Amino acid sequence: MYKAFDLESLMHAEQSFRRDFVNCLSGYKSLNLIGTKSTEGTTNLAPFSQVFHIGASPPLVGILFRPHTVQRHTLENILATEKFTLNHVTEDFYKEAHHSSARWEKSEFEATGLEEEYLQDFFAPFVKLSPLKIACHLADSQTLKINGTVMIIGAVQQVWVKEEALGEDGFIDLNSLGTVTVSGLDEYHLGKKLARLSYAKPGRESLEK
Repeated sequence: MYKAFDLESLMHAEQSFRRDFVNCLSGYKSLNLIGTKSTEGTTNLAPFSQVFHIGASPPLVGILFRPHTVQRHTLENILATEKFTLNHVTEDFYKEAHHSSARWEKSEFEATGLEEEYLQDFFAPFVKLSPLKIACHLADSQTLKINGTVMIIGAVQQVWVKEEALGEDGFIDLNSLGTVTVSGLDEYHLGKKLARLSYAKPGRESLEK
């Protein structure tokens, strides 16, 4: 049995139900802590599940932000300084990562106890405990006409990844890193590998690598 929803029923649903329901529709999402610093030097840290791959040559990532109708420190810092970091979250500190989403009056690093780290003199802070850290430069910013959502495109400048998780072919074993994923707004998961399959071609069975 299925429970069916049409657009009208969704739009008339209670707001918190619609928010949680629609946020689950896309399935499991990546989870990153975005580290930024203001022009005044105040650090900021926030969890994001709307980070996605755009291209590999050059390496580009996209991030979606809710409409910029209220103060959004992460977005404002990126627009002002053009620098930010992406940091994978693990089971060791996912609760602190979640807590960084609260509206703190001070730096989320200080509030959650997560330690800042600076690498290669990059302007924005990294999360020291993170097993995969990415330094990004602002490449583009667009406001989507349909709902005012802001899309930031980041150009990858540098990457630090635990050596034991990196394969010779460039594949990163997220299971080895212990990378946490998220569904909806507040349910966290550890990935479970099923298989890594060969390149798909018509008439040829996909085999495990």
